[in-house]
Amino acid sequence: MTYETVAAISQSAVLIFYILFFIAVLVYVFWPGNKTRFERASRSALDLDGSAKDPGDDNK
Repeated sequence: MTYETVAAISQSAVLIFYILFFIAVLVYVFWPGNKTRFERASRSALDLDGSAKDPGDDNK
């Protein structure tokens, strides 16, 4: 086995791995059961409910 053969095989294997990983991430993101989790995370990150306090606000 030459260096070129090993390099070609490893590059192909890594490419396939990244494609499969990307597909797995897409399946996880668009899985219907995760919608409520992502909605809750987006609301808490943006503070759309107004329940979180501003970290710089000292008035309680």
